[in-house]
Amino acid sequence: MLYLDNAATSWPKPPGVAEAMVHFLNEVGANPGRSGHRLSVEASRIVYAAREAVAELFHAPDPLRVTFGASVTEALNLALCGLLRPGDHAITSSMEHNSMMRPLRALERAGVELTVVPCSPEGTLDSADVGAAVRPNSVLIALNHASNVVGTLLPVAEVGRIARQHDLLLLVDAAQTGGAYPVDVQADAIDLLAFTGHKSLYGPMGTGGLIVGERLDGARMEPLVRGGTGSRSEYEEQPSFLPDIYEGGTPNAVGLAGLEAGLRWVLDRGVAAIRAHERGLTARLIEGLANIPGVTVHGTHDARRQTATVSFSVAGVQPSEVGLRLDEEHDLMCRVGLHCAPAAHKTMGTFPQGTVRFGFGAWNTPAEVEAALDAVEALAREGR
Repeated sequence: MLYLDNAATSWPKPPGVAEAMVHFLNEVGANPGRSGHRLSVEASRIVYAAREAVAELFHAPDPLRVTFGASVTEALNLALCGLLRPGDHAITSSMEHNSMMRPLRALERAGVELTVVPCSPEGTLDSADVGAAVRPNSVLIALNHASNVVGTLLPVAEVGRIARQHDLLLLVDAAQTGGAYPVDVQADAIDLLAFTGHKSLYGPMGTGGLIVGERLDGARMEPLVRGGTGSRSEYEEQPSFLPDIYEGGTPNAVGLAGLEAGLRWVLDRGVAAIRAHERGLTARLIEGLANIPGVTVHGTHDARRQTATVSFSVAGVQPSEVGLRLDEEHDLMCRVGLHCAPAAHKTMGTFPQGTVRFGFGAWNTPAEVEAALDAVEALAREGR
């Protein structure tokens, strides 16, 4: 089987991920921060180790400013709904995933002003256009770091400098880059970084979170969920300090044990090495697809300017049929359609049919690229 759906969820996971989760369930099992006995203390240690690993990967100065939740979607909702108020102005791009666009559209209906800065059909964004969109009531710039459809990297560091010049906050969706491309919240002037565990951090589903930068007063951003934290239990108000203010309820400690193991695997291997490997696979795939008659490759056509996510179309064959036949006839797993990003496909000119998307991970090999190219060529030949 050839698994090329890593842009949705990485698979397989490093062996240590399942081992860490089984160890937690079999040997620890207690609720972190809720009791004083040794198993609860050990559970708290495991959760804090995951915070430290996230902080190390993204160069966050304080692990206690790493807040955990169920997903990058939850993290984005926390940041957007926690910060923006009626009358505020937010800026985003036309290449965003619905995890960003849907909460922004809901806030727009509630009185938040929204500017969607157009990107090119290749998915590129001119940072000057972002600067030109700033208004007196602007509060936040919210961007993905890389498109989940075509992998195009957005200039978040340049936008970060623009945000600082105007005293705005920058929220970055790092779902597609965390673990696969270097991200430095300090050097890139990122105030809020939303991440997910189940993609290139090689952790399990149901893990993710938000890094809250030091420029942001924690009390400024309202919690999405309020409840028990194991701290300040004598008060009926949510604690005002990080990370507890944003972590009401029992955490997914078993998932965080797996996430920490995945993060350590990424840190040990090195993001630069993972990036170089995936970039090589991507360059070869783009080159090979471009040489198949009837195949259109979307995006920049430049592996240096994107992640290891490539979208393409086959003339005369609907994306859904391509995906089904790749699965059934070639044992190749990929994703087709709109990829939860209709704004991106409208920008690219591929709405409403969508595209076929291949997403490489650290486990994929050059031989698998050639096998994928052979499969696409066979389908394209039949479609002509």
